[in-house]
Amino acid sequence: MSEVGWLQGKRALIVGAGSGIGRAVVDAYRAEGARVAVLERDPAKVAALRSELPEVPAVQGDATTREANEAAVAATVAAYGGLDVLVSCVGIFDFYRGISDIDADQIDASFDEMFRVNVKSQLHAVKAALSALREARGSILLTESTSAYYPGRGGVLYVPSKFAVRGLVMALGHELAPDIRVNGIAPGGTVGTDLRGVGSLGLGARSLGDVPNRADDIAARVPLKVALSGADHAWSYVFLASDRARGITGDVIHTDGGMGIKA
Repeated sequence: MSEVGWLQGKRALIVGAGSGIGRAVVDAYRAEGARVAVLERDPAKVAALRSELPEVPAVQGDATTREANEAAVAATVAAYGGLDVLVSCVGIFDFYRGISDIDADQIDASFDEMFRVNVKSQLHAVKAALSALREARGSILLTESTSAYYPGRGGVLYVPSKFAVRGLVMALGHELAPDIRVNGIAPGGTVGTDLRGVGSLGLGARSLGDVPNRADDIAARVPLKVALSGADHAWSYVFLASDRARGITGDVIHTDGGMGIKA
C-alpha cells in the first residue's frame, strides 16, 4: 500500500521562501504531497529556486506590497486552480538593539521598516489570498518567534513586531473562523538562517546565520540542548496545514527547544 503525504493535494503559497525556514517549508510541503508556489524578494534566491525546482511557480517581488502578493496568489491559482494554504516566513531582525542603542533620528525609519516587513507583509499576503482561501476553506500560517513570548530574544523593535504577529494570529483566527484556520509557529534560534538586519540601522548586510558559534549558543540556552534548523521547524508547518489539525485555530506551536520550561 502506498503512503500518502500529510498534505496530498494541498495547494500552497510560501511567502519568503528563498532561504531558511521558508525554503525548508517548501521542501517539506513538497515531500508531503503539496503543490507549492513561492514569493521571494531576493533575485538571486528566486533564480536558485527556479533552477532547483523548475516546476514550482516562483514570483519575484517585495512581500510588503499589495502588488507582489496579488501576483503570487494569481500565479498559484493559475498553476493549480486554487489555494489551500498560505504560509508567511518574511522577517528582518534588529540584532538586539535596545532603546539606548538607537538614535532618536533613527526611530521613525527603523520602526517603519521593521513593522512594514514583519507585520504589514503578512497583512498584504492574507488580504491577497483571502478569496481563494475562503473558497477552499483553507488555512493560514504566520511565523511568530520565541521573541513574542520571552524577553531578551530580540531588541526593542523586533520583539514588539513579533508580538504584533502573535496578535494577528489571534485576531485573524477569530475573524476568519469557521471558513479559514489561522495559526502561528514560534521558532526559537535557528541555524542556517539568512535573517537580515534592519537596513535603516545600518544592519542590512548582516545575517543572523553568520553569528559565530551560533549553534552552540542556541543549544546552551534551551532545556533540550538542541540547535534547530529550518527543516526542524518545517514539520510544524506541515502539521498545522494538514487535515490532522482541523480543530486548531488561533493557536501556536513553539519550536524552541523547550524555552517555556527554562528554569
